[in-house]
Amino acid sequence: MDKALVLLKSLAELDGEVGVSELARRSQLTKSTAFRLLGILHRNDLVERVGSNYRLGSQIFDIGTRAYGPTPLLLRELLMPYLADLYELTHETVHLAVLHGTEIVYVSKLHGHRAAHSPSHVGARLPAYCTGVGKALLAFDHDAAEAATAQGLPARTEHTLSDPDRFRAALGRIRQDGIAYDHQEAAPGLTCVAVPVMGATGRPVAALSIAGADTRFDPARFAPALRRVAHEASRAVIAARTRQRRPAAMARP
Repeated sequence: MDKALVLLKSLAELDGEVGVSELARRSQLTKSTAFRLLGILHRNDLVERVGSNYRLGSQIFDIGTRAYGPTPLLLRELLMPYLADLYELTHETVHLAVLHGTEIVYVSKLHGHRAAHSPSHVGARLPAYCTGVGKALLAFDHDAAEAATAQGLPARTEHTLSDPDRFRAALGRIRQDGIAYDHQEAAPGLTCVAVPVMGATGRPVAALSIAGADTRFDPARFAPALRRVAHEASRAVIAARTRQRRPAAMARP
């Protein structure tokens, strides 16, 4: 199992179609062992064969999307139309993310025409304290915010809010204004604006953001559109929750 997992990790790192010899070299396995294990992985749809090369299979994606439970998947299906609306309004890179402990997980992403270099991709995790979506979510989750502060706020860039008092003050402003900004705090040259998507309990279930290169991107310009789309997305979440409750109520004697 260890050897098979090493092969899968090597395929993921190489990000494409790779031959047996290269995979064996990368994984420090003999070619015969790599070939035998790839055959087993292929039969289980964990890898796909393309001619004489291999790439990750569809089953890997199915397993990966379930890593954080069913909620992110359900939210992605429900909120994807609103993410698409946001993209159409801005043509910038847009994100949908959820909070997982003190980190955020990117559930979906649509790339803009002038996308800036970013550490975000679907399934990626980043510390919540230094991202727009993360701060938008932490501002309304006291326990998670305090846990993040207690773990420390190491500076990822020279702009990261690493001082606990300044960080708490920033979360207070986000609670008041309902909008969060990331001015090159997660990655140099990257700026974004984010808002929470509220659920039926009045707490956020996800966050939406728009991101772009700091040299040309004015996040305040896109704040009104982001607020409108997030408001509609929140209504969709609440409506979906109401529909889920209705059959249960009708089933009661």
